[in-house]
Amino acid sequence: MKIILKNISAVILGWVVGSFINMSLVQVGNSVYPIKGIDPNDMQALAEIMPTLDTQHFIFPFLAHALGTLVGAMVAYVIAHNHKMKFALSIGGFFLLGGIAVNYMLTGPAWFTVLDIVAAYLPMAWVGGNLMGRLLKKETK
Repeated sequence: MKIILKNISAVILGWVVGSFINMSLVQVGNSVYPIKGIDPNDMQALAEIMPTLDTQHFIFPFLAHALGTLVGAMVAYVIAHNHKMKFALSIGGFFLLGGIAVNYMLTGPAWFTVLDIVAAYLPMAWVGGNLMGRLLKKETK
């Protein structure tokens, strides 16, 4: 039972920490590259203007998705009792589903959608899991 609770905690905490990183970077991006005349909390207004935005407006969303997934996967890897890489990749899968939903609701340029879906989620979860595996292996030596 303890193993199951630890593994469930890995997914929940990985998702929560990754989401916090994601939302924090999105907020920073809204401060660094504000969209003139748009409330960043108005999803309808964002959906209408997204296809017309410059590349600079997509830097922080990509970083938010990639780094949120990376850190969330690292947290899940550290907390999981066993099958650590599977739990790290599961964080990537959850964030991928969210990314697909957001890219559907807020359709941006095709290049961003492809880059986001292909590079920000599963690859970053894999990198996070591998990085933590190597770091933890060094600690035990």
